[in-house]
Amino acid sequence: MQVLEYDPTRFADIPDYPFSENWQTIDLGEGYSGKMHYVDEGPNDAPTVLLYHGEPSWSFLYRKMIPILVDAGFRCLAPDLIGFGKSDKPDDIGFYSYDRHISWLGQWRDAVAPQDAGLFCQDWGGLLGLRLVGEAPERFQYVVTSNTFLPTGGTPSPAFLAWRHFAKTSPEFQIGELLQRATATERTAAEVAAYDAPFPDEPSKAGARAFPALVPVEDGMDGIEQNERAWKGLASFDKPFLTLFGKDDPVLGTVSPLLIKRIAGAKGQHHDMLSTCGHFSQEDRPQELAQGVIDMAHKAGVL
Repeated sequence: MQVLEYDPTRFADIPDYPFSENWQTIDLGEGYSGKMHYVDEGPNDAPTVLLYHGEPSWSFLYRKMIPILVDAGFRCLAPDLIGFGKSDKPDDIGFYSYDRHISWLGQWRDAVAPQDAGLFCQDWGGLLGLRLVGEAPERFQYVVTSNTFLPTGGTPSPAFLAWRHFAKTSPEFQIGELLQRATATERTAAEVAAYDAPFPDEPSKAGARAFPALVPVEDGMDGIEQNERAWKGLASFDKPFLTLFGKDDPVLGTVSPLLIKRIAGAKGQHHDMLSTCGHFSQEDRPQELAQGVIDMAHKAGVL
C-alpha cells in the first residue's frame, strides 16, 4: 500500500478558500503514518468550534461558514479526513474502517484541540462526530447537526443502497459532479473543480469509495456495537443540541426526528428543515447553519 500526498498544483485556483495550511501527523496503523490537513481560523483563545465534513467532500465545504463564524468570535477548526482534501490518502480501499477513522480524527483532536469545543457535523462528519460525542460528552459544549445520523443496523433505504453500489462499482466516480447533484443550488465550474482537486486518479479515491460501505446500516456490520455504546452517552447529552436538515436530501433529510426524540439536549431547541437545501447543506444554506452554531454557543454560555 502507498500513502499518497496531495499535489499542490491542483489546488492553485481554489475559489474563496484563502485559508492557511496546517498539518498534523497521524498514526494510521500497521506501521504507516500520514499527514492530516486542517483549517485553523480565528484567535487561538476564542471559543473553538469543530467543523467535520463527510463523504466525499473536504474542508472547502466550510468556506462560506468559516468567515461568518470567525466574525462572530469563534476559532474554527476544519480538518480534512484522511483520504480526503489535502490530507494523505492510503490507496487501499480495504485499509479504511470506521474505527480507524475514529482513531485518526481522535488523534487530530487530542493534538490540536484538546480543550472543550462546540461541534458542527454533517454526513460522515456526524457518524464520526456523534460517536465521539457519545464516547466523551464532557468534551463537547454544544452540537449542531445537518443531514447525518449515528446508525446501529436495521434496513437501509433504497436510495442509500443505490449510492453504496454506485460508489463501489461506478467506473466514472466524479466527485465534483456528485457534489453538484447533491446540492439544491448550482455550483460553478470552479467549485466543481475544487471538489475534484483532491482526486487526480483512481488510487486517490480509495477513501471516498470506501466510506459508503462502512456505514453500519445493516445488522451484523462492524461499528454497530461501538455505536450502540456511544448512543448511551449521546442520548444523555443535555447540552444544547440542534438539528438543521435539508428538505431536499433524499437519503438523510427525514431522520432528524430520530435525533430530536432521543437526545436530551435537543429538547426545546428550534430545529428546522431548511428549504432549497440538499445533502450538502453547507453549500446551500451556510448563513442559517452558521447562525445555528452561534445560537447554540450562546445557549451554552461560551460566546
